[in-house]
Amino acid sequence: MVIMKNYLLYLPLAALFACNQSSPKTEETAAATAASTDSVAAPALPEPYATPSAKNFSKVIGWPKGKMPTVPAGFTVTEFAADLQNPRWIYVAPNGDIFIAESNSIEKTSTAKGEKAKGLKQSGSMKESSANRITLLRDANKDGKPEVRETFLTGLNQPFGMLVVGDNFYVGNTDAVLRFPYKAGQTKITAGGQKILDLPVGGYNNHWTRNLLANADGSKIYVSVGSGSNVMEKGEKNDEGRALILEINPDGSGKRVYASGLRNPVGMDWQPGTQVLWTAVNERDELGDELVPDYMTSVKEGGFYGWPYSYFGQNEDPRRKGERPDLVAKAIVPDVALGPHTASLGLAFYDASGFPAKYRNGAFIGQHGSWNSSKFTGYKVVFVPFQNGKPAGQPEDFMTGFVANEGTKEVYGRPVGVTVLPDGSMLVADDAGGKIWRVSSTQGTKS
Repeated sequence: MVIMKNYLLYLPLAALFACNQSSPKTEETAAATAASTDSVAAPALPEPYATPSAKNFSKVIGWPKGKMPTVPAGFTVTEFAADLQNPRWIYVAPNGDIFIAESNSIEKTSTAKGEKAKGLKQSGSMKESSANRITLLRDANKDGKPEVRETFLTGLNQPFGMLVVGDNFYVGNTDAVLRFPYKAGQTKITAGGQKILDLPVGGYNNHWTRNLLANADGSKIYVSVGSGSNVMEKGEKNDEGRALILEINPDGSGKRVYASGLRNPVGMDWQPGTQVLWTAVNERDELGDELVPDYMTSVKEGGFYGWPYSYFGQNEDPRRKGERPDLVAKAIVPDVALGPHTASLGLAFYDASGFPAKYRNGAFIGQHGSWNSSKFTGYKVVFVPFQNGKPAGQPEDFMTGFVANEGTKEVYGRPVGVTVLPDGSMLVADDAGGKIWRVSSTQGTKS
């Protein structure tokens, strides 16, 4: 991986955006550019406010005994773990141990009030407290049933991203990146963590999540930070250092902005066989049912993706009209639209061989589900096929069955994180349902 040696400082938002545009291209940027210029066709977008902005919160009722999500023919879904408290994110360590971050939005720190706060609570997105822990699961005999379950780390502050680099275990708390001493195989961390990076705290609804991803040699760590507002309605200062992906060294030094204008980038992964970073982005609200599509995109180093001034390229947001035409002109069109208000959060490329060939090197996206649409959208895991290193089709439903009854607004659970295990199976975190689902193939690698 080619690394820049000139790092941007932590700047106010407008200056930060401008500085990002001057970053010299690297091999990653060139590859990402190639992917973007030959991607799935952009959607036809309606005018803003073509339909009213809706509030349509789901009500989580939990999974009845024996009930499970639905997967395509040739696949089997089983319960990998249950009785977890908002299992939101999954990380597989190099030795195969599986770590689950249990955390959620907290009512006392949320900006949501009144009807929205009530809706977020009934949909399982927000509670009075958060588990704030990481649980370890170990399935040493690979039978799909973990024989070890231990509380690995506690005393955290809304943990989300997790990462092992060398002899260190990293945690993305909502307000900081922490580093703990770690040895492969240990089942508990009792040593105190070292804060290596401060992060802006608070946020719009669920934008408290801070994901982590290392490059191939562990020399750089990428940190996702969502916006602190819907469309910067609280002022520029409120969103300083937000709606972006940061790059740091493993000790927290060398911080610079890798890409910006990403309203809420959550899932991050490397495209197999490349050095191209991809992310899933949860887009803005309150422009109507069909705006704005969430998306997954290759991330160009130094790239600006529009937020808050425009969306899906140069479509100017009417609430920020005329403010920054220079930035609107530079806004990059994302690679794949994932549907408006789907809350597309999870992202994992399928880099194993257990699923049929169709799925090789494609991407799975966990869609947590809508609140700002008159009809339920999301509440499923979708698959985006890739061919020759580029998206090769529209998102396809893969794991469904989370909606119990849309008429009564009832759902069994809500998927978030997705990750691929070394044995070729896939795990899906169902935070509202309190479960981890495992998907395996019964048809091997046949196309």
